[in-house]
Amino acid sequence: MPGRWDELYSADGVPRPAAAALAAHLGALGLDDLRERQVLAEIEIATMGITFTVYSDGRGIDRAWPFDIIPRVIAADEWRRIEAGLKQRLRAVNRFIDDLYHEQRIVADGVFPAELLEHSVNFRPECRGASPAFGVWAHISGSDLVRDGDGTMYVLEDNLRVPSGVSYVLENRAISKRAFADFFAQQSILPVDAYTDELNRMLSSLAPDGVADPTLAVLTPGIYNSAYFEHSFLAQRLGAALVEGADLFVDEDDCVYMRTIAGPERVHVIYRRIDDMFIDPEAFRPDSVLGVPGMMRAWRAGNVAIANAPGCGLADDKAVYAWVPDMIRYYLGAEPLLANVPTYRCLYPDECRHVIDNIGDLVVKPANESGGYGLLIGNRATAEERADTIERINADPRNWVAQPILDLSTVPTLCDGEIEPRHVDLRPFILSGASTYVMAGGLTRVALRRGSLVVNSSQGGGSKDTWIVEA
Repeated sequence: MPGRWDELYSADGVPRPAAAALAAHLGALGLDDLRERQVLAEIEIATMGITFTVYSDGRGIDRAWPFDIIPRVIAADEWRRIEAGLKQRLRAVNRFIDDLYHEQRIVADGVFPAELLEHSVNFRPECRGASPAFGVWAHISGSDLVRDGDGTMYVLEDNLRVPSGVSYVLENRAISKRAFADFFAQQSILPVDAYTDELNRMLSSLAPDGVADPTLAVLTPGIYNSAYFEHSFLAQRLGAALVEGADLFVDEDDCVYMRTIAGPERVHVIYRRIDDMFIDPEAFRPDSVLGVPGMMRAWRAGNVAIANAPGCGLADDKAVYAWVPDMIRYYLGAEPLLANVPTYRCLYPDECRHVIDNIGDLVVKPANESGGYGLLIGNRATAEERADTIERINADPRNWVAQPILDLSTVPTLCDGEIEPRHVDLRPFILSGASTYVMAGGLTRVALRRGSLVVNSSQGGGSKDTWIVEA
């Protein structure tokens, strides 16, 4: 298709330099061999119990993780530019969050609109004046990247509260290495295995002063959560305790303890995988049974570190996202190394009118949904769906944004036994603490349905291994 960018082949069908060896190897294998390796990969996924859950079907049944055998390749020289851009972005975002819970200089200087902050559903007044270690609030983040038809890589959105998917990156790589064992060792593919060591190092660095060997815990909502596989996977890899709220308590000394058969054991760092509003019924929702009463007291007293920090979700807002380039200029005095997708903010009447008048040519998103829920792709929606979305925009314009419909890049994908192009995005994972670490590659999500632009697993998407290759 004219204007479409394929990640493995140029428009004239020649393999891109970093993908040339893979293209030759796939051609030598042939389709029957690829099909066989795909089947073996799926058997391995089922045997290992690599699963995810979809709530929207009303059944909440664990499903085998959807994986495609053909990897996505990105040249290492391009990746180094992406990595630098992601580090820059997270430095600015963390400065922004810290500023808004303290002096709010960016608001006073007229760079960020006060009305956007006033109506933020993720701003937590309970966090005002808090000072997490290193001034970092979003310790673990996943910024979704997309490539347009001209080859430009854009940041589509930032995921800062409880981003998921990194366990699937690590499992995809393990499966890919076995599927292409005869080829993998010959290639200079950057490894991803160091992620959990880097995560352990970063979390341990957040421990309260004077704690040399901190106890880490992964706080999960429980076995019925869609990402429970990842919670248990990461706890095991980190050597951390996997706990639910009922396993922890805050004592009179404002420290967090874990109930064990040997008695209470103090916990110094909590990697929480539950939303702000449920982490502490004393501070937020009093009906929460997922959290730990008093945990916010312990955090504010500096007796426990929480990653990601409560309140960081104020920057995990698709409306706030539009100001990240301004944050980079304001806090870092630099131009963004990675571009945002052009974004219309329905907060402003003129931009809102443009969205409504051109809704058939735009992707329209609620500002605080995730997983692809609530999204409308204008040229694929019915007249009724567009009218319903316009009604919802008019009712609450602050909570809607819109972007052009990008012609997302494609990767050859094995679908129903045949190789066809499918649209992809990429979620790299970034760790922020005393320093910043970016995983080499990330989770490539693929829209398995022909022509679909929606890559979320909850909406019928799958995944691929991502190879960062020295050309």
